[in-house]
Amino acid sequence: MLKSSLTENLIEAGCDEAGRGCLAGPVFAAAVILPAGYTHSFLNDSKKLPARQRENLRQIIENDALAWAVEFVDHQTIDRINILNASILAMHRAISKLAIQPQLILADGNRFHPYPGIPHHCIIKGDATYLSIAAASVLAKTHRDEFMQELDRAFPQYGWKTNKGYPTEEHRKAISQWGITGFHRKSFRLGKQLALFQDFI
Repeated sequence: MLKSSLTENLIEAGCDEAGRGCLAGPVFAAAVILPAGYTHSFLNDSKKLPARQRENLRQIIENDALAWAVEFVDHQTIDRINILNASILAMHRAISKLAIQPQLILADGNRFHPYPGIPHHCIIKGDATYLSIAAASVLAKTHRDEFMQELDRAFPQYGWKTNKGYPTEEHRKAISQWGITGFHRKSFRLGKQLALFQDFI
């Protein structure tokens, strides 16, 4: 069972992103404020959940949360400011859209830029530790998957319906055969050698 909160009396927003390691498409982020003492036996890091369970949890989270928001940063901005900064920017955008202003931000990972007026904690593997971050991971993942499935209709040869833009063998072979689209991240090395990730730092 994941922890319901870090503090006892503060309004906490858990934040996480999805799509950081993809070769194409935007990075999504979510911010979620859950009720005090909230529990859910199946809620966990989205990467540990099957797709159907993530979709079920998405509906539960969106119904149960006191406030939630999902935002994204497009591939062009990722190329301009790098994927780490884009991931954090997406989290900031999600926080700014919350109907309730949190008093503390719980950010998954070890890097985060201060958000004006709200303190934060960076928590490594936070999506497997705190329910609010796990909830954010589920929303970011499911909303991004939905986006990539829609984009797949225009570019079916890349298999985005299933690989969601991640560097699977299918996706790499498609890039070798068809080249890149306007939605691929040009700052990621996408040439014949297909080195899969740029330096995130």
